[in-house]
Amino acid sequence: MNQSQKEFYEVFTELQCFILANMQKGDINGVTATHYNIIEYIYRHNKCTGKQVAKAFSISPPAISRQLKFLIENGFIEQEQSRADRRVFHLSVTGQGRFIVDNSENFRESVAKGASKTLTKTELKSLTFLLAKVMHNVVGNDH
Repeated sequence: MNQSQKEFYEVFTELQCFILANMQKGDINGVTATHYNIIEYIYRHNKCTGKQVAKAFSISPPAISRQLKFLIENGFIEQEQSRADRRVFHLSVTGQGRFIVDNSENFRESVAKGASKTLTKTELKSLTFLLAKVMHNVVGNDH
């Protein structure tokens, strides 16, 4: 690892620790990034089904069932049987799940405002471009 990579690694580690420390303020131990993404998806697509969530994340039905079971058992989401088709269960986010999404959005907004105050418009555009480039590469290699 060269010096630039080491410096980036150190700063990125600090940022990651800061983010994780703020996520723990909501007493959400055990909630993974996948869990969070599922909660947020259900929050944004209220009354969706497990099948819709599985399709949105390209997760197999057994895998999504395990994730949903954890979220239901821990009070982040709830399911309600459809009156029209008793084989279908609609998912919605509980107050605890909404707290997680709202807390995360508030945190992101706070970080974005802080960056906007610290960086010039040009620096902010450069940072945005560079982060998007890194995320594209990381996500592209993950899938």
